[in-house]
Amino acid sequence: MTQYIRAVDATADLAVLIGRFQPFHNGHAALLRRALDTAPRVAVVLGSSWHARSARNPFNWRERAAMIAASLSAPERARVEFIPLRDYYDDGRWSAALRRDVDAHAGPGARIALVGHFKDDSSYYLSHFPQWQLIAAENAGGIDATAIRRILFEAGSAAKALAALESLVPPAVWQALQAWLASAEYGALAEEYLQVAQYKAAWSVAPYPPIFSTVDAVVTAIGHVLLIRRGGFLGKGQWALPGGFVEPRERLLQSALRELAEETRLAVAAPILQAALREVKVFDHPDRSQRGRTITHAHFFILGGGELPAVEAADDAAQARWLPIVQLAGMEEEFFEDHFHILDRFLHLLNE
Repeated sequence: MTQYIRAVDATADLAVLIGRFQPFHNGHAALLRRALDTAPRVAVVLGSSWHARSARNPFNWRERAAMIAASLSAPERARVEFIPLRDYYDDGRWSAALRRDVDAHAGPGARIALVGHFKDDSSYYLSHFPQWQLIAAENAGGIDATAIRRILFEAGSAAKALAALESLVPPAVWQALQAWLASAEYGALAEEYLQVAQYKAAWSVAPYPPIFSTVDAVVTAIGHVLLIRRGGFLGKGQWALPGGFVEPRERLLQSALRELAEETRLAVAAPILQAALREVKVFDHPDRSQRGRTITHAHFFILGGGELPAVEAADDAAQARWLPIVQLAGMEEEFFEDHFHILDRFLHLLNE
């Protein structure tokens, strides 16, 4: 049973703080101070690590760790360690990976406290660790990272964004954001943010939040997998599985074969592809897509033969290529949304 304790009563050896910190703000800083008051050592778990950049995840885990470290005094930095953690899009696997990594940092027999704030339904993960003492903290100032990103992308100018953020983020983070707002990378993400906003606005008149149905094709042959490089937003330039939205009168397999043909012009006849189908898995994590709730059905094909069939990029794909499966683990940060994790479920890319 989860035990709630006050910081003054804590006897923990290690305090754990979990978040995406996109970016780190004063509310996060207050939680980190609470963690530093709780235990001599603090592990900051950086979620959404090794994720391709997006308007929702603009900073990689190394940049976020640097922002947090720069916000601390030298003695505090010596007490804080960072644990990057993948999303996985699988709650059980995510929780197990976090426990494994924290236990490795804590050492045998360590007393662990989890510091967190229950802000909304997205904080449900705090209940996944009943073996740790839970310290429930208030949200200092009512700040959240979604509002910070809204300012970054909607302020209209860097000067306006920085003026609005000066009282919301630590000075070191403010300085990092000042440099980032002048970068070409920011410009690309701002365009993506606008695309997402327009997409959601188009569906805002629906009587209830829409749930989209899509298909993806995982096609392998002689140690390779067929991928596309996305030609437009969202995820422009990122590697992805061939796929797209299911049309009104299509069956799922029919839709997957159509998208595969449209985006890659794979030189394999439909009957051969149907015979090569090995498995279909549903990927339905609520946060897997920025566009909204999107449920995809991934179709796994294993082609025979001694040669790779010809492919050619078409439709909205900028490139179509057969990539060696052994290379994929090193490309994790280049993949669109959860497509790396879809590949991992079929091809076991992560050695964990």
